[in-house]
Amino acid sequence: MMKKILNYIVLGGLFLGLSGCQDEFIDLNPEGQFTDAVYFKKPSDFKAYTTGFYGQLQGWDFGNMDNGSDLSANANGNGTALGQGTIATASTNWDYSGIRVCNILLAKANEYTGEGSISQYVGEAHFFRAYAYFNLLKTFGGVPLVTTVLDTNSPELFAPRNSRYEVVAQILSDLDKAISNLPTEQNLVATDKGRISKWAAMALKAQAELYEATWEKYVGQQADGDGTAIGAGTTGYNTANVNIYLADAAAMCKEIMDNGGYELWNKNADSKMTNLSSWYLFNLEDAGSNPGAYDKFTNKEFILYSVYDYTLKQSRKNISWTCWQLYPSRKFVDMAVCTDGLPAAKSLLFQGYQTTTSEFQARDLRLLNYLYSATTAPTSVTLDFGSLGFSGYGNSKYAVYGFGTRRLDNTESANWPIIRLAEVYLMYAEALYELNGSITDTQLNASINKLRDRAKVAYLTNALASANGLDMKQEIRRERAVELYREGKRFDDLKRWGILEESLNPSRLGRVVGSASYTTPFKDASGNPTAAYKANTYVFGEETVETPKGVLNCVVIDSKLNHTVAKKHYLYPIPQSQMLLNNKLLQNPGY
Repeated sequence: MMKKILNYIVLGGLFLGLSGCQDEFIDLNPEGQFTDAVYFKKPSDFKAYTTGFYGQLQGWDFGNMDNGSDLSANANGNGTALGQGTIATASTNWDYSGIRVCNILLAKANEYTGEGSISQYVGEAHFFRAYAYFNLLKTFGGVPLVTTVLDTNSPELFAPRNSRYEVVAQILSDLDKAISNLPTEQNLVATDKGRISKWAAMALKAQAELYEATWEKYVGQQADGDGTAIGAGTTGYNTANVNIYLADAAAMCKEIMDNGGYELWNKNADSKMTNLSSWYLFNLEDAGSNPGAYDKFTNKEFILYSVYDYTLKQSRKNISWTCWQLYPSRKFVDMAVCTDGLPAAKSLLFQGYQTTTSEFQARDLRLLNYLYSATTAPTSVTLDFGSLGFSGYGNSKYAVYGFGTRRLDNTESANWPIIRLAEVYLMYAEALYELNGSITDTQLNASINKLRDRAKVAYLTNALASANGLDMKQEIRRERAVELYREGKRFDDLKRWGILEESLNPSRLGRVVGSASYTTPFKDASGNPTAAYKANTYVFGEETVETPKGVLNCVVIDSKLNHTVAKKHYLYPIPQSQMLLNNKLLQNPGY
């Protein structure tokens, strides 16, 4: 009979492991002989096993799109629990299955005496173990560290949680081993494109280091998660680590920028693309997916990503139909800069809200690419909350309407980005600023201003910031928020910057509707709703809010009365089911 090794793949939930490796299993020994004794004897065995790891990667899912964040005004959908502060103790996923399968491979690698190198697959196991622990860290803080293969009687199953600092040390150690073992993207054979590269491991290390450094700097130990102030809460803590992590994160990013061979997918010079690079990038499939006839092979921006294919692995998500309902908030629309590189509140180019299109004139291309998949906003808008809520703005990021007819609902098959070069640029700039309290124009030109080139807005410079009273740290954060809109980064950013409560407790607002003193298409000179504004459908009414044109009335999509986000929400609660199994697991503070 098969021994436990394959059962672990199934029990670990890596459903892609069996289907993805099927062809490679076919030529192995008959099932009756397929045991630990004959498996893991040659590199192809290790490769077949690691293919199952890739099911752990984040992929197409609406829960990955920052629903419920401060930049989102969709009244339905995933993310509401954190966005409103209503997390239940049974709602979180305490999952060690991915860690277990990595431990199995690493244990077998230590016993390997065969011919041929298995270093790439050892590197992948270290990468995926780090990836799994990083997700646990961001969710729970400190968790028990398990780096060996356990059985049902192993004492480690009943161990207390390690501190977050010990978990971070393990993540970085694993990533260092991954970096030393993995090939570069350039050295991956064509059939291995999409597998983890050295550059992906470096990018994940930079992400983990920036996350932890800014967490320790802005959150500190207020939300540390071993359940109490006693025990393992501060084990491994070192005040020097903040700067160590920031310096190494910047160095990792610089190495990728200089030697990774990646480039931004900027096709705006092609007139057929009509300045829509920031939209088509996220819908990229074959040459029929955009007017420039660019396919996935032209995309050298994605570094870590989940691979999809129209024939072999469709998303099976109703992406286009659902994504247009992921309405952006007033905050996001005001956040994008004008073409002079200045925030709307500082720019003389900002035209206000007195027509449906005026606020989009002379603005960052990403705003229109992400909201309307066009270079102009619709000239007619009707505000009607309806059954789904409506902020007055559409969302087109990820949606595939607008070009071609082949990609029907549920068949969309663009690759899902987890870390792309744009984020490396943003991490580089942020790490440098957090480390030094400043950033040079040369460093800005090597990073953030490359994104501004694609967005067709003026460069961010120290002179621009100084002349206009801009806070450089906030401008770097603004650039990150706009570029990475709905890419699953926002909640983590709000946490590590220590601004979760202040960002999530205000209402989510939509269009400016104005008043008698500020007429819009939605309010006449008497302050009454026009036919374009079905005011009675907005159950939370209106709120006044500071906008780039002063304090104005906006529709409310999700009222602040629904929001009770608190310090405890920086971490999720340990599931009660796990605490019943292991009474040494202490609950996170506040739950």
